[in-house]
Amino acid sequence: MPNWKEICRVDDIPVLGARRVARDQGLDVAVFRNEEDEVFALLDRCPHKGGPLSQGIVFGQQVACPLHNWTIGLCDGMAHAPDEGCTPRFTVKVESGVVHLDADELLGHATDLTRPVAGPMSRKLTCV
Repeated sequence: MPNWKEICRVDDIPVLGARRVARDQGLDVAVFRNEEDEVFALLDRCPHKGGPLSQGIVFGQQVACPLHNWTIGLCDGMAHAPDEGCTPRFTVKVESGVVHLDADELLGHATDLTRPVAGPMSRKLTCV
C-alpha cells in the first residue's frame, strides 16, 4: 500500500501548467494540472533531449516539451507518434483538493536518470 506524501493543493498548480517537486536524489518531478483539474506526475525530463517538461504547454492529457515540441502523454509518459520514447510517471492521489505522491516512488523511482549536460567538449581540439 502506498505511503502518501502531501505535495500541494490542486489550486497551487496553474491550470494548463505544472509545479516541480524537488527530490534529494534524482531529477525533479513535474506535477501537471489540465483544464479538467486532472492531476498527473512525470519525471521532469523529456525522453528526447531531456527538456524540462514542467515548462511545457499542457493540453488535454498531454504536454508539449518546450525544447522541440515533442508531445508526451500525461497518463503514461509515452511520446506520441511519430516520436518514440517515454519518461517515468509517478502515482498521484487527489483527496479533498490536496495532491499526494507516493513517497516510496519519490525516494527510489527513476533516480538514476539525468538530464543531458550541454557545454564545452571535454576533448581539446586543435585548429589548423
